[in-house]
Amino acid sequence: MAFALIDLPYDDTALEPAVSAKTLSFHHGKHHKAYIDKTNAAIEGGELADKSLEEVVAAARGSNAGLFNNSAQSWNHGFYWHSMAPEETNASGELKSMIDEAFGSIDGLKEKLAERGAGHFASGWVWLAVKDGKLTIEETHDGDTLADQADVNPLLVIDLWEHAYYLDHQNARPAYLEAVSSKLNWSFASENLARGTTWQYPN
Repeated sequence: MAFALIDLPYDDTALEPAVSAKTLSFHHGKHHKAYIDKTNAAIEGGELADKSLEEVVAAARGSNAGLFNNSAQSWNHGFYWHSMAPEETNASGELKSMIDEAFGSIDGLKEKLAERGAGHFASGWVWLAVKDGKLTIEETHDGDTLADQADVNPLLVIDLWEHAYYLDHQNARPAYLEAVSSKLNWSFASENLARGTTWQYPN
């Protein structure tokens, strides 16, 4: 079973000016597609061919660096597209209570995400996640992921690779983080919190 490049959940122009249509076109149609294609090529005809993407990630971790990087990046990007929304959404209910407890407010959380993202060395990802029943901000480097981490449930992620923002903001990662913070999809985060288990890449 080959994995598909999932469609964006919005039009190419929907996240402007935070993320331009040109960036989305290259990021989704070139970078994400390449990760999917390389994952499919690596598992074709093998024992992982009928596994979920999460199972491929877990099987490749520590044993097959090439497959791990491509499958993890495939998952991370699918999760990233859903972590943003064209219209600013509002955190409510249990998620809002947990945000207030951990960070004081939504603005406090956004500031902390931006701070951790700006301070992250080189490429990677900054995540809002649930760990031990509380909200936490996690960082993963390069192609690493939370997709297969049983003790952490990711709610949202922001891509810190330069291809996520260079066309729009050049090397000013803090400007990108400030812009994209207004597009975070709190409805998606609430769904992930309520489900209590890690989001599954649609096969």
